Amino acid sequence: MNAAAASPSSDARVRVLLADDEGLVRSGFRVLLDLEDGITVVGEATNGAEAVERARATRPDVVLMDIRMPRLDGIQATAEIARTPGLEQVRVLILTTYDTDEYVFDALQAGASGFLLKDAGPAELLQAIRVIAAGEALLAPRITRRLIGQFTAHRKAARAAEDRLAVLTQREREVLALVGQGLSNHDIGAELFLSPATVRTHVSRAMAKLGARDRAQLVVIAYRTGLVSPAP
Repeated sequence: MNAAAASPSSDARVRVLLADDEGLVRSGFRVLLDLEDGITVVGEATNGAEAVERARATRPDVVLMDIRMPRLDGIQATAEIARTPGLEQVRVLILTTYDTDEYVFDALQAGASGFLLKDAGPAELLQAIRVIAAGEALLAPRITRRLIGQFTAHRKAARAAEDRLAVLTQREREVLALVGQGLSNHDIGAELFLSPATVRTHVSRAMAKLGARDRAQLVVIAYRTGLVSPAP
């Protein structure tokens, strides 16, 4: 999917759905977001099943999704949103106090566009919402790349992984590798001497060929196939 197609219009407010089973946490987020120009809270959910229902009803740009919730946990709810027709434009930002490797990996695999710990500062949270609403993956925080790298560090790329990448052109592989390293379209263009528009085209084609929902899943694929190796 083209990032430009996924992003809200430049003059639109970013519409956010809060999903957390703790009322005080939701209230704190709402106070912060209601004070911010360009962002509006369109609803709240107290569990994963309710988050899916509210997402269907309100069609938010971003869902702030807790992991530990009753009925459906945040990862299950994220997967349900990702496969629901009509919610293709909804982006999920996972918020949690738990920073284990499996949670990060599972959240991205389920369709989340980013992962942020609850102890992040207000400025970091607001920036994360805007990044994800613009159709990008939240790859800037070092924790995301580090945890994905740790989780996949001892996995060897099997022949099946190579077969999966066979659908890509050489240029698309090069772009995928750089996406996996967390580079923006602008930085990839500078690296490969391409325009950002051309890079977006390659990214969109790679996503379509690999069945990736967004850039976050491209990062997972890049690591899992061995196209990108975790830093020591």
